[in-house]
Amino acid sequence: MKKGDSLATLPNVLSLSRLAFAAAFVMWKDTDVRLVLIAAAGATDFLDGYIARTRGTTSRWGALIDPVADRFFVFAAVCSLLFDDVIGTWQYAIFILRDFMTAVGFLTARVMPSLRKVTFVARQSGKVVTVLQLATLALVFLRPAWVPWTLALIGVASVYSVIDYTWALHRARARG
Repeated sequence: MKKGDSLATLPNVLSLSRLAFAAAFVMWKDTDVRLVLIAAAGATDFLDGYIARTRGTTSRWGALIDPVADRFFVFAAVCSLLFDDVIGTWQYAIFILRDFMTAVGFLTARVMPSLRKVTFVARQSGKVVTVLQLATLALVFLRPAWVPWTLALIGVASVYSVIDYTWALHRARARG
């Protein structure tokens, strides 16, 4: 990561766009609009990382903004679907399980002196959960009968992701 981190890079702008997509998802109830927003969120999630890596513009800001924007979009979309009675409470819980556990882990790591210096980085397992979440959001509209199956995949991938992040945190603490 570069020392002179700038917030005004194309990857960061793409990441931040997901905050606007989240607000739009809450505001518009039209299925087609929501599907476009889900697709746009997925595309910008892919593009911001791809551009940052290929152009060498990764930054601390980007490493922070990208996962926060992902979580914000998914959380806003899932809350909207819950409040609109499109999904049930148990489906909502499965959608946000990993995000809740990751937040608890992050806060725990910031409180524990032995973990404060450990840097959190995105892991492949977390990216898989995000892809599954976005795909399932689209399937809510396109193939509702598939949603229980993809939610089961989200649940399994979430548990694996939490274990993966915990193990990575443990290894990083042992090295530090």
